[in-house]
Amino acid sequence: MVHRHAVAGRGAALAALGTLLLTQPPSAVAAAEPVPASGPAPAAARTPGTGKPSAQVLHALERDLRLTPAQVTERLVNEAEAGTRAGRLRIALGDRFAGAWVRGTTAEELTVATTDSADVAAIEAQGAKAAVVKRSLAGLEAVKEKLDAAAARRDTGETPLWYVDVPANRVTVQATSGPAAAAFLKAAGVETQGVRVRVMAQRPRLFSDITGGDAYYIDGTARCSVGFSVTKGQEQGFATAGHCGTPGARTTGFDETEQGEFKASAFPGKDMAWVGVNEQWTATADVKGQGGEKVRVAGSVQALVGASVCRSGSTTGWHCGTIQQHDASVSYAEGTVDGLTQTTVCAEPGDSGGPFLAGAQAQGVTSGGTGDCTSGGTTFYQPVNALLDHFGLTLRTASSPAGTPAPQDDGATDAWAAGRVFEAGATVTHDGVRYQCLQTHQAQDAWRPAGTPALWQRV
Repeated sequence: MVHRHAVAGRGAALAALGTLLLTQPPSAVAAAEPVPASGPAPAAARTPGTGKPSAQVLHALERDLRLTPAQVTERLVNEAEAGTRAGRLRIALGDRFAGAWVRGTTAEELTVATTDSADVAAIEAQGAKAAVVKRSLAGLEAVKEKLDAAAARRDTGETPLWYVDVPANRVTVQATSGPAAAAFLKAAGVETQGVRVRVMAQRPRLFSDITGGDAYYIDGTARCSVGFSVTKGQEQGFATAGHCGTPGARTTGFDETEQGEFKASAFPGKDMAWVGVNEQWTATADVKGQGGEKVRVAGSVQALVGASVCRSGSTTGWHCGTIQQHDASVSYAEGTVDGLTQTTVCAEPGDSGGPFLAGAQAQGVTSGGTGDCTSGGTTFYQPVNALLDHFGLTLRTASSPAGTPAPQDDGATDAWAAGRVFEAGATVTHDGVRYQCLQTHQAQDAWRPAGTPALWQRV
């Protein structure tokens, strides 16, 4: 179900979905690539921006994951290095790659899956645990694509969630009953072998309600949370959830002063939007952490399944958990949203649109989920890289200057450029050299391929 966001202009659809807005403002490679060198990635290959995590990130991870300060520090280092090693192995294994994930109290165990037992030695040489499975990641994603196509043709009220479960090497469908799941699979032309059905009564709901996590109000009737500050050319604004408002909807800030308007919004299908703000507001790289302290955003490198994430929202504040799945499709009462990430982080009405971070890396904006922050729950977020790419936005980071424009389309689709979003596996040319992307991210000027081995591998 979705957390209540009551929107007058959006109509009953959002209200029925239980959006997370509050209704009233407060009074006043078949032939594999060369195998990477043996051993774990060096410290220099860690994700940029992970060197000095914010005290707010450290404290919240201690609380929510029940870790000691030393364990939190160790976990963040392990997660950062694991992402690079997984990216290198993904390229080396090619179409045999079946996913990667981290486990353990300090994320000390990286597992990389392959469909060929001959790859075990190469995986172990990278300091990872090898899992030999039946289905490649590409094969699992093909099954999910069939489900996505079927969902576009039918009511998914009884099958509200489906995703690729990488550690289990299967596709999972959550349904209100076994027969409902069977009907969905049949409509998609998907065999039941390799698909797990989970029967659950609760349906995800949207979390709806310029520092990330601050409240903002839509047309004076609903509340959501600011996601991440962004720019489009010289215009400043912030990213948020699409179900929070439609294009043209007016916003006021946490202090109820005039703020801006929704420039673009997509929901359902996606759950993404951005708000352009007036000259009274300045976009920053900050997200509100525990006790109102600020966490600075360093970039948008996508974290692995199993990695820790923290969320900020205007209702429940700062909470942490772990990533369970990427690329989940969720059927809300208002429609299906594809490409969401599922987490163990809790959220409540009004938290919608707020930011998710892995360390200092932006991950996404809060969409919806189940449960609450008293009993716990599941929350989904719209990945930020997809949002940035879709709307042509540039993420404001600690190192980015004010007004950084999005890259212009010069026709050189394979050229590296700051501001472009690169998916893992993409190849680019920079200074006459070819590189392949290890981890999905939006490029920054300071992250040129030759100087960021955590993100790029020379080919």
